[in-house]
This record gives sequence, C-alpha cells and structure tokens, in this order.
Amino acid sequence: MKVLITGATGLVGSELVSLLLKNGIHVHYLTTSENKIQHETQYRGFLWHPEQGHIDVHCIEGVDAIIHLAGASISKRWTDNYKEEIVESRVVSANLLYTLLKNNPHTVKHFISASAIGIYPHSVEKIYSEDSPETDRSFLGQVVTKWEQAADHFLQLGISVAKIRTGLVLSGKGGVLKELTRPIKFGLSAAFGNGQQTQSWIHLRDLVGIYHFVLTHHLEGVYNAVAPYPVAQEQLLKQIANTLNVPYFLPGIPRFIMQAVLGDMHELLYSSQNVSAKKIIGEGYQFRYLSLEKALRQELG
Repeated sequence: MKVLITGATGLVGSELVSLLLKNGIHVHYLTTSENKIQHETQYRGFLWHPEQGHIDVHCIEGVDAIIHLAGASISKRWTDNYKEEIVESRVVSANLLYTLLKNNPHTVKHFISASAIGIYPHSVEKIYSEDSPETDRSFLGQVVTKWEQAADHFLQLGISVAKIRTGLVLSGKGGVLKELTRPIKFGLSAAFGNGQQTQSWIHLRDLVGIYHFVLTHHLEGVYNAVAPYPVAQEQLLKQIANTLNVPYFLPGIPRFIMQAVLGDMHELLYSSQNVSAKKIIGEGYQFRYLSLEKALRQELG
C-alpha cells in the first residue's frame, strides 16, 4: 500500500509516518520546503504550495489513499488575518488535492481527513456521538464545518471519505500538553473558570493508531478520536501536577481575564465537549491508553 500524507512533518504526521513505515506502508508526503524532500524507497517527498495552487503531480503516482493532516495551528492568537489562515490552510489545500485528482489519472480510493471535536457545541451535560446533529456556531465550529465540507467533495470522485474528529492530543513531544506543563512545573497552574468543563483527550499513539486502523480497514464516515474516559479540566491539571510531583492549589481563572489576554482564542480554554469513542471501539479498535494517569506517566514520567 502507498499513502500520500500532508502535514507529515508535524506532531501527528511524524508519528503517523513512523507507524506506517514500520507496517510496510510506503509514504509519499507533501512539503513546502525543498530542504525537507527525501527520496527513499519507502519515503518520498514532493513540493506543493497550496496558496499558489502548485503541486507536484507525481505525488499521486501509485497512491492508494490520502491522509490530509495539514492545517495552521489554532494555538496562536486569533487575529482576523490569522483566522483566515486557519481556514484557508485546511480548505485551500484540500481543494488543491481535489483538483489534482479530478484532472489527472490516479489510483486513490480513500481520503482520510483530520477534523476536530470543536464542531460540537459547548456542553457540560450532553455526550456527543458522531451522529449528533448539533454544530457549534463559534469560530472553531465554523472552521471544522468548512474543513469537513472540503473533505466531502472527494465523494464526487467516487472516493471513500473518512473524517477523524480529534480531541485534546497528549504528547510529551509538543502540542497542548507541553503548554499546560510549563506553568504547572512552577506551581503556577490553575483551571479556567470552575474547571468542570469536560476534556475529551487522546494519547498521540492512539490517535495515529486510529488513522492506521481507519486506513487498513478502509473505514468511511466520521469517527471521534478520543479516549473512552474523558475528564474534567481540573482533574486533568491536577493529574499533570501529580505526575510532575508539584503542588496544585491556585483558584480558577475568570473567563474575562483570558478573553482580555487571548481574544476569541480563549474559547478553547473554557469549552466543554464530552465526546464518545463507542463508534471506533465498535469497529474493533483497541485503545492502548485508557487511563489518563497512564498516558501522562508515559509522556511526562
């Protein structure tokens, strides 16, 4: 099997590439940097510049599936210009891939797109499954909606589409866990608000495991990529502090303070989504990290 991956050098992409190569799957990847291009038997790079509409057509030669992970980080202040970049980095790049397949002979049968649980509205009571009809009206909810709509375009080409709605990814290599850990190391962490908002998390290895599972089982449709046991935000932060063997005692930070500091991006800190993993479990995926304590000790211990 041969797979084309976008975002292959990011936190999730690099871990996924490693897993695919270990399982004998050949990888083509797209990059905007000539310095990152490699030409090996199982691992080959190709140039693309989505904002300019440029892509090396050779990237799809012999490819069976595309895994689309590319997208600007949402962990930067959301200025008007950066909001536009967050959307376009996902949608424009997906549209370029669609145009490439539409206008050229190819063997692609499966398109797997990253997505996010941010599509579900804030709620401290409701449990969201893939069939939940509600869509969050916030900026992030709009981003995910457009992201998934871009993925669905590939259905018009007779290609199967899967969308992986990802929760809070835990990895000691970077991402949100690294940001949460910094102040906690100095005993300066606090929950946001009352800390009761639900955090649907997933260990990085389980996330890439789900991508591999969806790929090899040729699954279609929406799948939540979250561990089966979500936790309250305060519980998450206390467990990080406990893993690092530091005290946790500060009161919660009022919403208006973080809104003044971060602008619209503060929504990420106060949003609550209790998301179900039953569908992917029902397909046969077995989680390696069911316990938050085990996941944190693996990454921080």
